[in-house]
Amino acid sequence: QVDLVESGGGSVQPGGSLRLSCAASENIFNFNVMAWFRQAPGKQRELVASINVGGRLSYADSVMGRFTISRDGAKKMVYLQMDSLKPEDTGIYFCRAQILSSSYWGQGTQVTVSS
Repeated sequence: QVDLVESGGGSVQPGGSLRLSCAASENIFNFNVMAWFRQAPGKQRELVASINVGGRLSYADSVMGRFTISRDGAKKMVYLQMDSLKPEDTGIYFCRAQILSSSYWGQGTQVTVSS
């Protein structure tokens, strides 16, 4: 059983910043890919950013240049730094760990961007 716990969500005004954290119960380098997804009300869950075991980064076009994914293997943590937030970034943000055909999800953390 792999546990992922997200934290760092909250409410922020447009243009503000938040840093999300994902704490894993085991070595994050055991996984092929660590990623952040989000789900807005009434919409499908979408991939926001990912980092693979080799350190390759990938971002959705909508967050490119504003969000940064990073990791700390010693702490078993994955982060998502979100800058220049927009109202359309509002949603529940989930951490996912993937190894081969298996995926593990956290419970999510709410991010609300509103004036």
